Amino acid sequence: MDLNILYEDNHLIVVEKKPGILSQRDSSGVPSLLDYVKEYIKKKYKKPGNVFLGLVHRLDKQASGIVVFARTSKAARRLHREFAERCAVKMYAALVENNGSAEPGKWIERSDLLTRTRGRSQIGGIAGRGAQSARMRFMVMAANDAFALILVHLMTGRKHQIRAQLGATGMPVAGDVRYGSRLRCADDSICLHSLYLSFMHPTKKEPVSIYSVIPERITEKIVIDKALQERIWQVILTQSSV
Repeated sequence: MDLNILYEDNHLIVVEKKPGILSQRDSSGVPSLLDYVKEYIKKKYKKPGNVFLGLVHRLDKQASGIVVFARTSKAARRLHREFAERCAVKMYAALVENNGSAEPGKWIERSDLLTRTRGRSQIGGIAGRGAQSARMRFMVMAANDAFALILVHLMTGRKHQIRAQLGATGMPVAGDVRYGSRLRCADDSICLHSLYLSFMHPTKKEPVSIYSVIPERITEKIVIDKALQERIWQVILTQSSV
């Protein structure tokens, strides 16, 4: 499998995941991105046997974008701690079904309790009784009659969090029929992409900022010109410096 390597050094490797690929192998036994990256490292560095590779965070199978792996146990411990303490800045691009309720250019906050029921994340529940706090905010960057392109600043990392909260807002991610979308993509992907990630390097103690290009399955449904790209980048930079 051809990998799009976004960053690589002796301590970590950052890869762009394509939709339809698991971040980590599940009970199905289907090869995952973790397996593919391990194979890449074994071949590139001529390492015999098994190699250490720690998955720092996950993306849903149907989504795409930035995934970070640690190449040493020390880097894995430090990166897991940083992500668990919510020090990393995580920004997503999402194409959603436009209901016209969100004013472009303004952050909309979502703070909910999420519970897991029959493979879905649902809004509601009681704190301490299986429900988890879920915080994010989003901004509409562009819209047409059918869709809106939004930028999501994810503050917690609950399973299906963005998908559930946007669905509850009445703006489901395009292609995400599980959370209310009327559109089904041919490859069963959803229009959710991990666009930007900023974190502290586990050993160098300097910031690492990774940016991924918005994929065609989103850009084919809404025009993203140079001016819009610049606005998106400026919003990201502003949030990264907060």
